[in-house]
Amino acid sequence: MALRASHALRRPSFLSPLVSSRPSSVRTGKFPVRCSGIGSREARKLVLEVKERLEKDCCSLPVGKNGRDDEDMIYWFLKDRKFVVEDAVAKLTKAIKWRQEFKVSELTEESVKSIAETGKAYVHDFFDVNDRPVLVVVASKHFPAVQDPVENEKLCVFLIEKALSKLPDGKEEILGIFDLRGFGTENADLKFLTFVFHVFYYYYPKRLGQVLFVDAPFVFKPIWQLAKPLLKSYASLVRFCSVETVSIEYFTEETVPANFRE
Repeated sequence: MALRASHALRRPSFLSPLVSSRPSSVRTGKFPVRCSGIGSREARKLVLEVKERLEKDCCSLPVGKNGRDDEDMIYWFLKDRKFVVEDAVAKLTKAIKWRQEFKVSELTEESVKSIAETGKAYVHDFFDVNDRPVLVVVASKHFPAVQDPVENEKLCVFLIEKALSKLPDGKEEILGIFDLRGFGTENADLKFLTFVFHVFYYYYPKRLGQVLFVDAPFVFKPIWQLAKPLLKSYASLVRFCSVETVSIEYFTEETVPANFRE
């Protein structure tokens, strides 16, 4: 089954004003903007400015969905970079090149079938209580010594795309759950954990709303201490919690994932 393009929002996001609680003025290109309350007209100007820059300086980049002329994607990266055009152009260029090199558009259910059948990760059928798509990772089924790291990365990106494709209108983030029950040293993979957060930080910015580390055993603690400084701002999204917390605070009795039912 071919993937739907999911990195763009359902409707042009820059048609709605962005509101924040801490105003600060910056100048991006030709347009002075207030990061706290940029209106649709100013956002539109900045989107077009980035679009023109990419057409002029990066004409070899692909066009279309998730390409250099995708205005929803441009807006999202402007928003992530606080509407600083130079920063948005740099980060967006890197993201589009990565999508091209990683061949994200070619990832399908069939192409990741063998690694997905391990049950190590999946997109849950239901949203959480905040209407966020849910990506679940079962750490005890991850064996870096015997599983192909490239296939693991492909599955990771495929599932991110799949989760984002489920975003309801008006929602922007997904929930990540790492089920750490039964985690042992044979499941430890600092490189892959770093890859997951690296992908979110650089290529899917502001799409990960929260990460739950569920029932983390003592053996996981040194892994986390090594990983935490590598995760940049995403480390602050992590919450260590119990299975009970997951089932009570994040789902209803009908929507909780089967393996988190008490």
